[in-house]
Amino acid sequence: MKLLTRDRSFYHSLISLAVPVALQSLITFAVSFADNLMVASLGDSAVSGVYMGSQIQQFLQTFYAGIEGAILILAAQYWGRRNMDSIRRIIAIGLHFSIIFALLLTALCLTVPEQILSLFTNDASVIADGTAYLRIVCLSYVFFCVTQSLIAAMRSVEVARIGMAVSGISLVVNIALNYVLIFGKLGLPALGIRGAAIATLISRMVETGVMVVYVGRMDEKLRFGLRDALQTDRALRRDFIRYGLPIVGGQVVWSVNMMANSAILGRFGSEVIAAASVANTLNTLAYVAMTGMSSAVGIITGKTVGAGKYELMKEYAYTVQILFLALGLLTGGMIAVLRAPFIALYTGITADAAFYASQFIAVLSITMIGTCYQAAGLFGLVKSGGDIGFVFKNDTIFVFLVVLPSALIAARVGAPAWVVFACLKCDQILKCFVAVFKINRFNWMKNLTRAA
Repeated sequence: MKLLTRDRSFYHSLISLAVPVALQSLITFAVSFADNLMVASLGDSAVSGVYMGSQIQQFLQTFYAGIEGAILILAAQYWGRRNMDSIRRIIAIGLHFSIIFALLLTALCLTVPEQILSLFTNDASVIADGTAYLRIVCLSYVFFCVTQSLIAAMRSVEVARIGMAVSGISLVVNIALNYVLIFGKLGLPALGIRGAAIATLISRMVETGVMVVYVGRMDEKLRFGLRDALQTDRALRRDFIRYGLPIVGGQVVWSVNMMANSAILGRFGSEVIAAASVANTLNTLAYVAMTGMSSAVGIITGKTVGAGKYELMKEYAYTVQILFLALGLLTGGMIAVLRAPFIALYTGITADAAFYASQFIAVLSITMIGTCYQAAGLFGLVKSGGDIGFVFKNDTIFVFLVVLPSALIAARVGAPAWVVFACLKCDQILKCFVAVFKINRFNWMKNLTRAA
């Protein structure tokens, strides 16, 4: 048994795919981080309002991650067989589902934003600021889905750099517009959090335009145009629904978990909400390297299983587990070291918010070790290898039987905010025991292609 594969192509593919994806995630984080820093100068209420308004975007992203996962898993396996026609149809099907959901969510946010935000907090000032932000930023949801579908399409055929380039363009546009619109530069009025929302909307539109032009005119692998986007395939649509529903279901469970997190912490007040925003921002930054490597492993896994190379896949699986455990230890240590200087960047938050943020980040420095191992292993190996339903069942059990009940009990008995926060993150460690057992049984390698 080789704990580390000697296949150089594995490491080459891992790095060539992981680095662009990680950089794209880092750039996407930088856009959100710039929003947070600029809005932070407006005070706790503004930070909390944007954070709560962003929860709907997080819900969309979490749901869309299910669509993206289905595209990546199915398309990567067909890529292992070099079946380009099936890949194009899978991409089109994913586009159709994601756009429909984005339109429904946009309509909901435009009509009842206050009622939605009241599910997370009862602070009137936070709801007011969040509503102002949400009514504008929700118009970007469709553009987001189109862009991410096309980026997922390119990743599935091992083209990852375009996503990084598009995110870089979005970063420049968003930060420039944030500066002008939030603070009222170049003769324009200061729009505050509305300016941040408008900047996000325009940057999403630019992203979509660039991605559509690249995929339709410049790409040499897929050559995916408007005609392809309008096509469908009944058999592949059934496959997409069959294999995509557990992925979407798992993401919906996770989004419910995240919104419940916000609702539970939201009852503590604006200082704790602001602290959670700061802590989760650092958590997202720390997640960047893991996201890139996990996505790369998923593509390699799908291609290898789709090609029927099961023994080689076992060798890869041992290597992946060691790499992600080491990455978790490194990332957890970095979070602990960066805690104080990172919080110091938020000059507009109160001392209480900074105190809570320090406690929350200390919790994350421990749970990130488990996150890197189990989340990456279960997605990059188990889910991408074909056993899609297992991850959905596993997440559902932990969220509804462990995470939320423990956090609610802790909040009800008056436990400190950091204890409640730790309960909300406890599954990241507990899932490791499940992941070790599941991954090393190797019963998750399943070829999902119709040609098989």
